Amino acid sequence: MKPDTDDITLLQQWTGKTETLHDVVRPEAVAALAATLDYPSAPQHGAPLPPLWHWINFWSTAPQSGLGPDGHARRGGFLPPVPQPRRMWAGGRLTFPGSVPVGAAISRTSTIQDITQKYGAGGQLTFVTVRHDIHHAGLLAITEEHDIVYRDLPAPGSAGPAPKMPPGEAQWTRKITPDPVLLFRYSALTFNGHRIHYDRSYTTEVEGYPGLIVHGPLIATLLMELLCAELPQARVAEFSFRAVSPLFDIAPFTVNGRRNADGTATLWAANSKGELAMQAEAKLD
Repeated sequence: MKPDTDDITLLQQWTGKTETLHDVVRPEAVAALAATLDYPSAPQHGAPLPPLWHWINFWSTAPQSGLGPDGHARRGGFLPPVPQPRRMWAGGRLTFPGSVPVGAAISRTSTIQDITQKYGAGGQLTFVTVRHDIHHAGLLAITEEHDIVYRDLPAPGSAGPAPKMPPGEAQWTRKITPDPVLLFRYSALTFNGHRIHYDRSYTTEVEGYPGLIVHGPLIATLLMELLCAELPQARVAEFSFRAVSPLFDIAPFTVNGRRNADGTATLWAANSKGELAMQAEAKLD
């Protein structure tokens, strides 16, 4: 079965759509994320924001009446009206040409860069790539390409994809025990209303998952935190990550990594069975 050509033609009308948001890196929000990540102390006013912490900015503030059944803003505004009900953060690619200080005024210009459809064993998949350019004091500080994937609900009794194994041996490993409080706090800090992170009955009965889902950006942030803790003198110039399979609040998982001879680092998250959940690469200065 092939994707519906009429659907993709409609969706691709959103390609090139842009929006610009303005925000401030609030010290109290930075302190709250530091507490959520168990930092001994929060970065202070004027200090560089740690990599990936900008995700607590630029909230999507759709009115309550404008939300869809999954808790996200109804589709068809900035993002295209993709019909598949499941929505996941599939991955991203970031560069850090500058820095963002705590307390700074920042802006983000977002552009719908690409919309494609594929059809596999699990049904139709729609991929939307959004580019974000974040500026501080008139200078480009962060570029990001954010991949979103939409898919159908699974058929009853259908099997998931075959598990993948991690990319080799780890030099560093940290065990993470997720719970509903951690997921709630991260949802609150990012103003993320997606019900798969806090509404267990919706997540298990409607979307068919075994437990609450750990946010993809939170997993990526934990991978970055591992890297920065192990190599505190290194500066991350580029970072890319790809979600492979979801992690849930019903079991611990690990974040792992190693430094490579070419000046890069390979990072990954694995579930309690040791299966790959997310893989990332970092280029270090």
